[in-house]
Amino acid sequence: MDIEKIINDVLAKLKVDDKLKASFLTDPVGTLEKTLGIDLPDEQIKQVIDGIKGKLGEVAADGILDKIKGLFGK
Repeated sequence: MDIEKIINDVLAKLKVDDKLKASFLTDPVGTLEKTLGIDLPDEQIKQVIDGIKGKLGEVAADGILDKIKGLFGK
């Protein structure tokens, strides 16, 4: 199973669906199992959750940086 592919696939869905993103943030395991339609072993699900949360943080940070640049006309 390609964990990185799963992370990227789910992340793409979370970026466009605010309800899914909110669900993931409150119940990551349940949301992943429902979204993926599979039950991953605990070790793999933790890797996926950690990977998605890390990348979501990067996306949020990029958005904040863009807003700050906009304040200065850049």
